[in-house]
Amino acid sequence: MSQENVELVRRALEAFPRGEMEEMLSYMDPECELHSAIVGGAEGNVYWGHEGFRRWYADSFEVWELSNEWSEFRDLGDRVLAFGHLRARGRESGVELDSPMGWVITVRRGRLIKAEGFLSRAEALEAAGLRE
Repeated sequence: MSQENVELVRRALEAFPRGEMEEMLSYMDPECELHSAIVGGAEGNVYWGHEGFRRWYADSFEVWELSNEWSEFRDLGDRVLAFGHLRARGRESGVELDSPMGWVITVRRGRLIKAEGFLSRAEALEAAGLRE
């Protein structure tokens, strides 16, 4: 089952930069919880449910031009640890962000129920209860 969770998370994360909102939502529980690593003034905010995810997504792309690449997925049973790299440019400010990123995503009954974003590998590992 856990390899299925890895594939589910991979598909959901890869849909993000393509703007495939309905595809992303199809992987998420209607009452999902999203902890944002960075979105303008939303850093540290928690978004709830499909409507919250839509708001987070809109806020993200309103403030930033975003791209990301995924390099590693770790199977942690009912959680998946995903590592990648985020590149962003402020639409108004021109500020550039070039950062590692990590997500700890909890899956239950074939749906993403919680996603926690981090702008460092170490923070994501710590949140997952791991170290390198």
